[in-house]
Amino acid sequence: MTIYDPPPGRGRIIDMQGGSLARLLGVVFIGLLIVIFLFSAVTRVDSGAVGVLTLFGRVTGEALPEGIHLINPFKTNHELSIRTQEIKETASVPSSEGLVMNLDTSLIYHLNPEKAADVFQKIGPNYAEVLIEPNVRAAIREATASHTANALYTGEREMVAKQIFDQLFNLLGQRGFIVESVLLRDIQLPATLKASIESKQQAEQESLAMSFRLQKEKQEAERKRIEAAGVRDFQQIVAQGISSQLLEWKGIEATENLAKSPNAKIVVIGSGKNGLPLILGQ
Repeated sequence: MTIYDPPPGRGRIIDMQGGSLARLLGVVFIGLLIVIFLFSAVTRVDSGAVGVLTLFGRVTGEALPEGIHLINPFKTNHELSIRTQEIKETASVPSSEGLVMNLDTSLIYHLNPEKAADVFQKIGPNYAEVLIEPNVRAAIREATASHTANALYTGEREMVAKQIFDQLFNLLGQRGFIVESVLLRDIQLPATLKASIESKQQAEQESLAMSFRLQKEKQEAERKRIEAAGVRDFQQIVAQGISSQLLEWKGIEATENLAKSPNAKIVVIGSGKNGLPLILGQ
């Protein structure tokens, strides 16, 4: 720095040398770089996601959990969701007899956080379109091709869903995904086949109802037979215990009770074979 003394009445002139200004600008520039690096070294991973780090385009294999992290400022953070996701698939699939039907399926899955770096490197962030959906379609077709349309429409839906689940669980599990469940939302058969199946089911229900009624009638007939046998046995037992002397004694008791009655009556004494009174009127 050079100081010039001006003539009387004029101010002093200071000349800044170029080297000092350059050093000042350099300090400011370095300070800016340090601030930029500090901001670049801090990264944040959102909730429900995992961060995959790359260095100059190369996957480092590091996976960051959710939260704030201090990283190499030259590294880049790529977020992948680890939340449960659903893929809905509507496909026209064949049955074992060659009939084509529409099947609505849902796959519930999520990314394995431990395999996030491998998935990002080998498949990419659009893994749903690249890997998941094609394998879901293939698994659905393979499962339905081994079952008849009638079975799929009636009692084997759970079996088909389990078959699809097992295939996707093994296949996608090796690629870094966890399959939670497979849901068969709807099966739409051709109209003619659906009507035929429903008619058959209705006939089976009617046959079961008729069998139930016949069984009920048989039970009722058996009940009546047992009741009649009981009445017959009772009559036989009573008949064996009744004698002419017993009947004559019961007649005498009835005559005595009748004689004691205050009601008006006409009694003929000594009529009949057993000599009991004959009541003509009251």
